[in-house]
Amino acid sequence: MNGTLLVTGGSRGIGAAIARMAAGRGFDVAVNYRSARSAAEAVAADVQDAGQQACIVQGDVSREDDVRRVFETVDRELGRLTALVNNAGVVGPVCRVEDLTHATLRQVFDLNVIGSFLCAREAIRRMSTRHGGSGGAIVNLSSIAARLGNPNVWIHYAASKGAIDSFTIGLAKEIGPDGIRVNAVAPGVIDTEIHEPLGGRERYPAVAAETPLRRVGTPDEVAEAVLWLLSDAASFVTGTIVEAAGGR
Repeated sequence: MNGTLLVTGGSRGIGAAIARMAAGRGFDVAVNYRSARSAAEAVAADVQDAGQQACIVQGDVSREDDVRRVFETVDRELGRLTALVNNAGVVGPVCRVEDLTHATLRQVFDLNVIGSFLCAREAIRRMSTRHGGSGGAIVNLSSIAARLGNPNVWIHYAASKGAIDSFTIGLAKEIGPDGIRVNAVAPGVIDTEIHEPLGGRERYPAVAAETPLRRVGTPDEVAEAVLWLLSDAASFVTGTIVEAAGGR
């Protein structure tokens, strides 16, 4: 496996695990971050220690100008893109729908949905055989929240991930003839800082009790699914949403 991979939101959590594992599988990796520069630098250093090229690229992928700049930086520093992982996302505050603000909805949908569209657009322009590319693969990070709904907690987040599922299915059909596969990975509860607003690790026992495998997952377990979908081992897989949720 080789090529050039961009991981959005790649400085921490699942994104960082994907970037590090990708380097071990032969990818040069661009680590996008919004504010955690030192964390992004640490991930890039690990990529280089694995013998691959790396760059860090600051940018808020909910902003179109930032997205263009991120991809232009990757072009310049690592060469033509062959893979994209749309990982950057935000959950927003814990609340019921009647307490939601317009600002929260814009924040969640601008980053989780519009950001994924914008990044996919730029990736397609580089990877598509229609545009002179040699093909490639896109993996979107969804969530089983799209199926569960997340009532009383993050319905807004769940709805944004439902949009990602539809986006994945539709885009796979649209650009399959252009040599690009599009899939998604939908994690369950994974041991990352995203759960701090709900009590962090204190909530894990309750979640584990509802999960057939009786535990929460790790970022590396999600990364394994992502890297498989990026690999030639999944060469006949597109438009698929792979759940990494312990059967929940």
